[in-house]
Amino acid sequence: MFDIKENLKELPDKPGVYMHKDKLGQVIYVGKASSLKNRVRQYFQSSKNMDAKVRAMVSHIEEFEYITTATEMEALILECTLIKKYMPKYNVLLRDDKTYPYIKITMFEEFPRLMKTRIIEKDGGKYFGPYTDVSSVNQIIELLNSILKLKRCSNKTFAEGFKPCLNFHINQCKGVCIGNISREEYRKNIYEAINFLNGKSKPLTDYLKLKMKEEADRLHYESAAECRDYISAINSLNQKQNVVILGAKDMDVITILKGENEYYAVLFLVRDGKLSGRETYHLQTSAEDEPCEMTRAFIEQYYSEISQIPNEILVQYEIEDKPLVEEFLTTISGKRIKITLPVRGEKKAMLELVKKDAIEMAKSIDAKAINQREREISIRKEMEGLINEYDDFNIGSSDHHNSSCVGDSVEIGENYRIEAYDISNINGVDSVGAMVVFEGTKAVKKDYRRFKIRTVEGPNDYGSLQEVIYRRFNRAIAGDPGFSKIPDILFIDGGIGQVSVVLKMLNAMNIKIPVFGMAKDESHRTRGLVYLTDLDSGESNREISLKEKPLLFKYVGTIQEEVHRFAIDYHRGLRGKRLEISVLDEIEGIGKVKRNLLLAHFGSIEAIKSAKTDKLEQMKGISKKEAENIYKFFH
Repeated sequence: MFDIKENLKELPDKPGVYMHKDKLGQVIYVGKASSLKNRVRQYFQSSKNMDAKVRAMVSHIEEFEYITTATEMEALILECTLIKKYMPKYNVLLRDDKTYPYIKITMFEEFPRLMKTRIIEKDGGKYFGPYTDVSSVNQIIELLNSILKLKRCSNKTFAEGFKPCLNFHINQCKGVCIGNISREEYRKNIYEAINFLNGKSKPLTDYLKLKMKEEADRLHYESAAECRDYISAINSLNQKQNVVILGAKDMDVITILKGENEYYAVLFLVRDGKLSGRETYHLQTSAEDEPCEMTRAFIEQYYSEISQIPNEILVQYEIEDKPLVEEFLTTISGKRIKITLPVRGEKKAMLELVKKDAIEMAKSIDAKAINQREREISIRKEMEGLINEYDDFNIGSSDHHNSSCVGDSVEIGENYRIEAYDISNINGVDSVGAMVVFEGTKAVKKDYRRFKIRTVEGPNDYGSLQEVIYRRFNRAIAGDPGFSKIPDILFIDGGIGQVSVVLKMLNAMNIKIPVFGMAKDESHRTRGLVYLTDLDSGESNREISLKEKPLLFKYVGTIQEEVHRFAIDYHRGLRGKRLEISVLDEIEGIGKVKRNLLLAHFGSIEAIKSAKTDKLEQMKGISKKEAENIYKFFH
């Protein structure tokens, strides 16, 4: 048993990160300290001067862990990482789990292209965003591709005799594939796009105005009209931006907004002297948390995920350890970042402007929050109805996780947990299982799990499901913290057959959880939920139609689509790796060792395919003859 008093004596007088845990071993708070010895001891001294939130947290601490670091800066970085990993109950958290789209320019390619992405990689590409409006992202990409006639295909190299695609023939691409434009000239267009995405649209607008006049002078009225339309599109985008009196500066402005029951961080983006966007982020916090603490937590968590940070961040509240936070931002961005609480002048005026805007925004935020809350309550009532109907047939047990009995009915908590499962394979090859998790109406992606089927041969979805269910709950029984949370309900992608085999496995493990199958119609859309009323016979079952339950229909459909997507993505990844390996195995002289060398060096089959013979020869372990064989195989 963990002895807090004895372990407090062992704390070092060094910087580091500490993690408080409850009786279930769950991390409930993560903090950093310049001295672990002094900071952690404070929690276990007199509670007289503690606020209510800290007292509540301390009452739940059963043990703590700590990690020492060389500097306080390292502690800050580690604290940020661990907060995102554990999402502790008593930390201020940035709750939005939306993955906003970015615009990516593939600068690592000889002829870069623009693309939409939701994943930031360290691949040498330039990223712009995030954007909350997906349609705007699509519009911007289409606008720049059309004006600058950029390459739209994913090809990185073009063999001799390559035939151009339709975009070239309709004058929507300069034809890099046939050498119609030099790399230098093409890159000029790319830098035009970069300037535009940085908020500097005037050069591109001026260029289009000049071109429009030239085309009109030549009596090329269709081309002139095309330029006019592009100018209108740019102006339409710019109308969303309010000009402010800040010269040509880029900065972010952060304010904290209190709704009726919730707190939000509101981020205003100023680019090239224009107020060009506003984002709102829901914060998990408590009434005892100060706005300055919320501001700091938001800065650390938000900017650690952003590829481009402006040189200056204006804040409404002074934050603790500002020099350290500035150093943290400077470290991750590679440039000097300044955090400013303005007291006079243009920046103060700017802050006042966004504060007024935030006050107006509070009205709509509260309305949206109320609507969302009502929706969540309605869905929870529907889920309670499912469990109660299920329990009426004495199949499951009303003793569910996060639930309580009131009279003869079951009530579930706000964060009731659903786990959904699906199997994916093609004729039994590369068979995989997927588990996705929802708590209430929110997907909990950090709890998603993937399973590569080990014990089942061929296309056997029933056997694969039983293996996945056994492995998942056996890990929970063994005390694996990654599987410690037990769900209130299981959803299985499939019909009564899938439900039956899952229930048999759970009963064999003495686990009582309601199991529903997500049945589909002939169009492969969610039709209803099915469950067994007599497990012994495996024949008596019921189906709950979702046609008359629109909220539940959408909710279950979202879960079914998500688990199917997650399973398919994993299966495709495994299949792709297997196909890559099988292709290389066909090359004369290339065995397992050299195949792995090639993949490790080039990263992908596409890169190997594009490599010239001399590049292949330079690889350690690849002979001239083998390099020639590789090149000939792909060409």
